[in-house]
Amino acid sequence: MLNVAYRTCRDREQNLPTETDVAGDLQLIVPNLHRRYSGVTATNRMVAPRLAMLFRAAWLGPDAPDGIARLRIADLLTLWRRRRPLIWHARRNNEMIAGVVLRALGWPLKLVFTSAAQRHHSWITRWLIRRMDAIIATSDISASFLKRASTVIPHGVDTEVYAPPPDRAAAFAESGLPGVFAIGCFGRVRAQKGSDVFVEAMCRLLPRYPGFTAVIVGAITPEQTAFADDLKRRIAAAGLTPRIVITGELDIVEVQRWYQRLTIYAFTSRNEGFGLTLIEAMAAGAALVAARAGAAELVVEDGVTGVLVPPGDADALAAALEPLMRDPATATAMGVRGRERVVAAFSLEAEAARIAEVYRTLV
Repeated sequence: MLNVAYRTCRDREQNLPTETDVAGDLQLIVPNLHRRYSGVTATNRMVAPRLAMLFRAAWLGPDAPDGIARLRIADLLTLWRRRRPLIWHARRNNEMIAGVVLRALGWPLKLVFTSAAQRHHSWITRWLIRRMDAIIATSDISASFLKRASTVIPHGVDTEVYAPPPDRAAAFAESGLPGVFAIGCFGRVRAQKGSDVFVEAMCRLLPRYPGFTAVIVGAITPEQTAFADDLKRRIAAAGLTPRIVITGELDIVEVQRWYQRLTIYAFTSRNEGFGLTLIEAMAAGAALVAARAGAAELVVEDGVTGVLVPPGDADALAAALEPLMRDPATATAMGVRGRERVVAAFSLEAEAARIAEVYRTLV
């Protein structure tokens, strides 16, 4: 018997497995074998409920989203030696390792791996990739590092959750921060995310544009405390402490609310796998200035749905941001075009449908 966490009337409404379902009905396992919440977890959580609408699916591990059943280790044991194959869709090395081991021990798994990395893989990752039945890459660049055939499927975003607010000025006013416009940079506070590049650009621009407040939304991990403290010292030295705010880690609902408060979003990563915040901010209608990292060149039509700049270049970032800060109406128009782009090409429904096509080639 498949024991799952959802055993209410809502389960039946959402077509989730209940106590009456047997393990033999399961078609897809979505493992999340990572304790710390990360960008990989976030992308997995978004698409998994959409996949659960197309396949009999269950989530294994922490941070399970609504809309998909939960599988416990005890339930997994009941699937040993089952005849019908199961999809095991990994997104990390440890999940690939678990899939390879389980299959060797008799679990009937078809192994799928999604790679967002834009770098050469370690020998263990290459070894694991060769043992997968299908590979998905989130961009052409990611695919180029895989050394085997793959299907390119960009990440998608929930365009109903990440959507423009009815009144952006009112949404920002709720924050209680000074000014009338917000410019944001989201992600863990560290050099890889370009938090320092954003702060440097803001220290130059904010004195010229008193209507703007800058917000960095993201966690400060213990190993990055010194880096964050240095940013705070630079902000204080510029006399901008009230206008460059580092929120720390926020609940996902509050993060979504912050997207709706932004007039401009700065994607400043020096390197990135995909960069989900790109399409989250665009879906919420924020104008975008993006470093050429992750999927920025795939997502952004330069000069139309955003502006592309070199990574790690505070001069270029400030130069691209200033026209939008000088003319917020131009930023608003860019945000409208950006949302149209995401709805047309980067929805969760499109991502789930293309992943489903890969699954169907295997089972």
